Amino acid sequence: MLRLIAVFLFVCSLMTPALAQEAAEDPRAQTGGAQTLDDILRRQAEQDVDDEFRRSETGDPSAAAPTTEPLGTLGGQSDPDLWRALRYDTADVTTQIRGPASTTLIQDSGMWWLEVREGPMLIYGAALLGGTLVLLALFYLIRGRIRIDGEKTGRTITRFTGVERFGHWLLATSFIILGVTGLISLFGRKVLIPAFGHEAFSILAIGTKWVHNNVSWAFIVALVIIFVFWVVHNLPDRTDLAWLAKGGGIFSSGHPPAKKFNAGQKLIFWAVIVLGASISASGISLLFPHEFNMFGATFAKLNDWGISGLVGLDPLPYPLSPQAEMQYAQLWHAIVSLVLTAIIFAHIYLGSIGMEGAFDAMGKGEVEEQWAREHHSLWVEEVRDAEALRKKEA
Repeated sequence: MLRLIAVFLFVCSLMTPALAQEAAEDPRAQTGGAQTLDDILRRQAEQDVDDEFRRSETGDPSAAAPTTEPLGTLGGQSDPDLWRALRYDTADVTTQIRGPASTTLIQDSGMWWLEVREGPMLIYGAALLGGTLVLLALFYLIRGRIRIDGEKTGRTITRFTGVERFGHWLLATSFIILGVTGLISLFGRKVLIPAFGHEAFSILAIGTKWVHNNVSWAFIVALVIIFVFWVVHNLPDRTDLAWLAKGGGIFSSGHPPAKKFNAGQKLIFWAVIVLGASISASGISLLFPHEFNMFGATFAKLNDWGISGLVGLDPLPYPLSPQAEMQYAQLWHAIVSLVLTAIIFAHIYLGSIGMEGAFDAMGKGEVEEQWAREHHSLWVEEVRDAEALRKKEA
């Protein structure tokens, strides 16, 4: 009988942990409130993990032991409690350094920014620019250069004044310099350091940063100049619909009627203005760190409007640390710049080797009359009517 009782008690002792495990409602009861295997697996799969159970575990000052006790010098916090508070930016940090970012000692989103900048940003950026150049080369091989169809007259029409061309070339030159120096900064660590070494790249990086920061002001000034001079000619009208419907005559003979700027040029103009203004705004934010916080307020508005939920995404992060503001500004600055660079590639192609007579517009300011009649017939009529009216008044 005693043997049976001993065996029964032994079996019950083996079953007790299993029963407790099944009965536990808190999945973290087995880990003492720490991470579970499921948390680790989700993190490895790059899935979201609710870490609220750790955020709040930062110690309790009211539970501080007396100074005579072994833990008295730590108050109500252990070392892990203190590091969690630093990580989640809830610690009461004081410093002699004054500045918006001085009290943020650990910032998790910095790793996300670094991974995006050194991974998808480089891959997709290179694919965008390289793919654009390949498509333009294929288009040239298939379509060839767009020639002037009719017989040249030898007469020219003034297309752009000296001030207009100054604004255009200031914008073009500054954009090319900014593009080259920006690409060096973006791709330098992955491409140039392995090729030339750290010391050579350091000298190059310092120089390109100085050039990039200072040439940016010329780009902003030029952006204002071309907007003032050309915005009135780039407002949409009914002729743009007909031009777009016929593809601008790029894939066929003959060109749809157009005013001083056709629909394709208007699209490029507004892309330069809108994207250029966005690049300028984020660039100014980077030039003056922590002075212009663009993204935190924007994310808050988008969350209030439920925009992220409409596309099936989680709410955008808010509030943002000062460092996160700069990281989002840097990513936005780079992404928009890459998109605008791809658009400018197409613009340069059509304004040079892609179309006969197009470069004269900005090179000399004067264009062949036959070219003008084929590509901007409505504008030629406006110019001739204005000349006739001036002669009549004289």
